[in-house]
Amino acid sequence: MRFITYAALIAGLILFSFGVSFAGGHGHSAHWGYEGEIGPAHWGDLSPEYSACKEGKMQSPVDITGAVKADLDDIEFNYNDVPLMIINNGHAIQVNYAGDSSIEVNGKEYKLLQFHFHGPSENTVNGKPYDMEAHLVHKSSDGELAVVAVFMKKGKKNDFIQTLWKYMPEEEGKERSVRSVKINASQLLPADKTYYSFTGSLTTPPCSEGVKWMVMKTPIEVSAKQIAKFSSIFEMNARPVQPLNGRIIKVSN
Repeated sequence: MRFITYAALIAGLILFSFGVSFAGGHGHSAHWGYEGEIGPAHWGDLSPEYSACKEGKMQSPVDITGAVKADLDDIEFNYNDVPLMIINNGHAIQVNYAGDSSIEVNGKEYKLLQFHFHGPSENTVNGKPYDMEAHLVHKSSDGELAVVAVFMKKGKKNDFIQTLWKYMPEEEGKERSVRSVKINASQLLPADKTYYSFTGSLTTPPCSEGVKWMVMKTPIEVSAKQIAKFSSIFEMNARPVQPLNGRIIKVSN
């Protein structure tokens, strides 16, 4: 993610909130991907809009290591039930979130826009990735982004993921609205809400910086079959970890 004008960032967020994901890229002119000449190593050269992907100093994802214990405020989750709206945007499976669901951190409210999935995980812990990672993307009234990330590891079947995967579109670009199915993003969260905190960026072009990251320390479990179903559509959609460049990662007590 890179530094862009405030107006450009807000424009991107408007597109995003209508189904164009930060993990998608359809709102940007230059085509990008995860392999070859359009892969992460080349994102910064694909368009001037993506310059932060190579020039930014606070890029995400990161390897979480040497976290410093800190008295971080609890994240207050206020997620409501909403009808399922799910899309394959070409780079991830994304669930768009309607209504007024939000989180509150340090007295500041961030509205939930959507959540999407990466496999394997983008952030790593002590050099090791998890099988998958969910990113719940939020925006405050003044335009600040906050991402709650949840690691996903192979284990028992996850009923919430099973519901999402049942309606997961294999075809790119079409949102599937299932009004009869109500979901709640709180079902993605682990019981233990201890989290890592750092400042980073979007993990896809334009790689805009200034994003507040809160990564849940405890992973949730998904089955091998559920991981395999996702990877049958997206074999790999994870950006490599980026240098910390002096950033300190904090972890809540």
